[in-house]
Amino acid sequence: MKRKKYLNSTDFEDYFQKMLNIDSSFKEEWENYQPEYEAMKAVLDARLSNNLSQSELATISGINQSEISKIESGTRNPSIKILRKIANAMNMHIEIKFVPNK
Repeated sequence: MKRKKYLNSTDFEDYFQKMLNIDSSFKEEWENYQPEYEAMKAVLDARLSNNLSQSELATISGINQSEISKIESGTRNPSIKILRKIANAMNMHIEIKFVPNK
């Protein structure tokens, strides 16, 4: 059986930065998706920093584990209401900022 070769995180970061610099359509797509990515990453980081499994977070937040999985994988864009429920379950709050474009 042939094994797949996976990129390590350094390889990915190098590739990602290269694509941002050389491909304007890639950069535009990334900039359009970045807010969703930040929300996804925030949920995942908060859950892990609280040493919770998706199932445990589901139990304390009242949100299905499958929904949490979809949010963390980026296949579901959560509403502010859902993000608030997740944050409250971990004794946290949400901060949303509008920042000027560069």
